[in-house]
Amino acid sequence: MKGRHDNMGRRLRELRLERALPQGEVARELGVSAAYLSLIEKGKRPVQLPLLLSALEIYGVGMEEFMVSLGEPRVEEGLARLLDEPLLRTLSLSREDLASMGAEPKVATTITALFNLYKNTRGQLDHLLRDLARRERDEPAGGDLDFDYSPFDEVTDFLEAHGNYFPILEERADAFRAETGLRDRVTTDELVRTLRAHLGVEVELVDVDDDASSSVIRRFDPDRGRLRMSFDVPAYRRKFQLAHTIGLRLLDQERLHETIAVDHPARHSETGRLLKIHLANYLAGALLLPYRPFYEQVIRTRYDVERLVTIFGSSYETVAHRLCNLGDPERPGVPLHFLRVDLAGNISKRYSSTGLKFPHGTGSCPKWAVHGAFMTPHTIHRQYSVFPDGSRYFCFARVSSEPSRGSLTHGTVYAIGLGTHADDAKHLVYADDMPFVDPVKMSVPVGTTCRFCERTDCNQRAAPSYKFAFRVDEYVKKDNFFSPLVSVDDPSGPRE
Repeated sequence: MKGRHDNMGRRLRELRLERALPQGEVARELGVSAAYLSLIEKGKRPVQLPLLLSALEIYGVGMEEFMVSLGEPRVEEGLARLLDEPLLRTLSLSREDLASMGAEPKVATTITALFNLYKNTRGQLDHLLRDLARRERDEPAGGDLDFDYSPFDEVTDFLEAHGNYFPILEERADAFRAETGLRDRVTTDELVRTLRAHLGVEVELVDVDDDASSSVIRRFDPDRGRLRMSFDVPAYRRKFQLAHTIGLRLLDQERLHETIAVDHPARHSETGRLLKIHLANYLAGALLLPYRPFYEQVIRTRYDVERLVTIFGSSYETVAHRLCNLGDPERPGVPLHFLRVDLAGNISKRYSSTGLKFPHGTGSCPKWAVHGAFMTPHTIHRQYSVFPDGSRYFCFARVSSEPSRGSLTHGTVYAIGLGTHADDAKHLVYADDMPFVDPVKMSVPVGTTCRFCERTDCNQRAAPSYKFAFRVDEYVKKDNFFSPLVSVDDPSGPRE
């Protein structure tokens, strides 16, 4: 009977997690302690029939359905995903084998983590080898290599290849707004009513404080048509998540994401889901900031992001994203690049339609305007920049923060940066008092990332460049240890 109890406990735990119910809350409804419920879910205590009936009532599951679900061993979720992996299939492991491994949580998480580490590393190696072969064939002189090409990079490259503009999604958003009567400046209540009346989705705002270990702010069950969302998040985030759910619902019902990506063979298994998330975000932006009225206000305000935030009641980041979607040939926007970085300089979002090359990894050049924004967190940081190839850009950035528990340390702090070609800066209100009259003096020398930067005189290098042989001379000191020694530094003889 112990195996049966184990399965019952694990299945009850799965039902609770599927509904995003905190363990403490369920325990109170059942009249037991959270510790006792934890033992039941781990299969260390038998499930008494009265308690089982009460739990199934809370989860909305019938007894027959529950017992049928116990017909075969339940496999831990992380291990279950590995069943379809070609490498794992060669080991001839059965579901029963994986279920027994899953009985030990540390074993399950360790096996899953190691396999995923192997898979990601192998995927990066395969991409690097393809990149090397392509560059050897097409670019004998070589170029920057993508050492860490991830599914996120693949999605970003897909968006850039399409100009981050998808007419089919713009048209669907406009049609949906017409069908539902949504206004230009939509409210949270309108979105909730629209989800219920037109898409059959019930919205429940919940308090997530009871389960401090979870940071989930939104959980959508498409089969039951149920959206549970934390009411602790700011109003603008709540509104965007509601619009995102509308986007997901439309994508699922009409398979729009499959139509868009039909000619895009993904290199990573996770890319398809990531792309779907991005396209749902795109639909959310198109619903909250409809193209024509948004474009008209962009031109009127000359890309004044703060004023656009006030006009449409959205966040700075949402407006900045939407500015990068203005690719309609009849109403085109200024080509922009976008990036979001944290205090450590990690890039968590990036997009470029200006030709600016972002590194595929996380680090970037500390001379970029987006990093300088942290020095003036309450004002817009602006600068002209010049890259080693001579290309010049105008960039502006500001800090966006969201405290948690009364502290930014517990919350989030990002810098959001936007930029365009220096010649297009005249279209942006932020450059009005910075006329580009002396490009040489006004442009800050920048690079892409230290490892591939061609500059030999940067005073803030964080690593040697792959483009130069790293040699040390104990008798010569440049202003930065990692700056390469080149011939101009030694008049007495050439250096490589």
